Amino acid sequence: MTTETMIEMSSVHKWFGELHVLNDINLKVTKGEKIVICGPSGSGKSTLIRCINRLEEHQRGEIVVEGTELTNDNRSVEKIRGEVGMVFQQFNLFPHLSILDNCSLAPIWVRKLPKVEARAKAMEYLKRVQIDDQAHKYPAQLSGGQQQRAAIARALCMEPRIMLFDEPTSALDPEMIKEVLDVMVGLAEGGMTMLVVTHEMGFAKEVADKIIFMDEGQIVESKNPTDFFSNPESERTKTFLSQIL
Repeated sequence: MTTETMIEMSSVHKWFGELHVLNDINLKVTKGEKIVICGPSGSGKSTLIRCINRLEEHQRGEIVVEGTELTNDNRSVEKIRGEVGMVFQQFNLFPHLSILDNCSLAPIWVRKLPKVEARAKAMEYLKRVQIDDQAHKYPAQLSGGQQQRAAIARALCMEPRIMLFDEPTSALDPEMIKEVLDVMVGLAEGGMTMLVVTHEMGFAKEVADKIIFMDEGQIVESKNPTDFFSNPESERTKTFLSQIL
């Protein structure tokens, strides 16, 4: 890891009506860092990472991604989205397109890659997530684990410098979770900067440089995995860990 800052959130606040979803969030992510964000449902985890690529708009504070501040200016949003890949809970693949077409669409339209080049790149990433043999099938013909791996490949086809994962295994059957986590471990080992919202604590122990625990819109605790699991300070963190471990 280097000390190059990829993401910096300073005093970030977000409301949904009266609900204070993010309350004074301060977070710095350096190049190559892997951060796992955990916490109870409704704690603000997903909202935090969705604010990083403007899927949600923060109302106060500052978010800077690779030196570009996220503002209402569409150019800043487009620039940041070009560098940040995102994988969701639901796979969000286009059902009427083949897996290959799902993966090559954005490079053609956004990166302006020639179709032949975009499809070759898509095959390269489908091979990396070990479903290149499924390239010409449609999403409905794939298992949930395969669809999520396709969604990861699709994000990688844009060659992002940062990857955001929003509970990528929560919609999967237990036997499919490992195949998706294995792909994510491979990405982490390759040096990708990653923010992962998940309850998969085995993955957090193996991959994370830092684990963040959120509750009621705030970062309650932020530690390396060893200290997080063996020496949590907050009573709220201790309770959470006792329930999920």
